[in-house]
Amino acid sequence: MTEKENRELADPRLKAARYRSGGGLPEEGEADAGRPTMEQRDQIVEVEIAQAIRRGDFDHLPGAGKPLTGLGGTYDPDWWIRRKIERERLTGLGPPALTLRTENAELDDRLDRVGSEAEVSEILTDFNRRVIEARRQLQGGPPVVTPPRDIDVELERWRERRAARVAEAAEARARHQAELDALPRRERRLRLRAERRASR
Repeated sequence: MTEKENRELADPRLKAARYRSGGGLPEEGEADAGRPTMEQRDQIVEVEIAQAIRRGDFDHLPGAGKPLTGLGGTYDPDWWIRRKIERERLTGLGPPALTLRTENAELDDRLDRVGSEAEVSEILTDFNRRVIEARRQLQGGPPVVTPPRDIDVELERWRERRAARVAEAAEARARHQAELDALPRRERRLRLRAERRASR
C-alpha cells in the first residue's frame, strides 16, 4: 500500500465524501486489489516449476539420481564445516577434532613419502602433540576421538611398507628387463628409445 493510499484511508473527510457519493467505505481487501492471493501464488510457482522441468532446467544437476547423503547418521551440529572441508579438501581449517581426523586418515600416505626414520619420528611426535593438545582444550566443538599414534609401532609399519615398495619396484624392473630380453635386438632398441622419449 502506498503512502497516498494510507493517507486517503486515514482521512475521515475523504471517507465521508466517498460514502455520500455512493462509493461506500473501502473494503478490507480493496487495498490489495490486483495482488495475487496465496493460492494464486502457489499456482504460479507450480506452473513455473512445471515449465522448468519441461525445459530441462533440472536435468544434469549435481547429485541427480543419487540418494541424499547424511540422512541415516546422527545429528552433527558441525555438519556444514565437515562437508565443506571434505568437498574442498581443505587442510588446517575447522575445529581441531575434524582436522586431526582427516590428517589421521592421510597420515600413512604422508609417512610413505618421507625418506628417513628421523623424519617419520618427527612427524609422528608433532601429530601426537597436537592430538593431546586438542584433547586438553575446553573450547567446545566436537570431541577429539583421534588416537595418538605409537611411534615405535608406526616406525615398524613404515619400514615394512618401505621394504614392500622396494621389493615391488625390483620385481617390476626384473619383469621389464625380462620383457626386453625376450625381444629381438632391433625391437629392444626401438622400445628403449620410445621409453626414453616418454620419460622426458
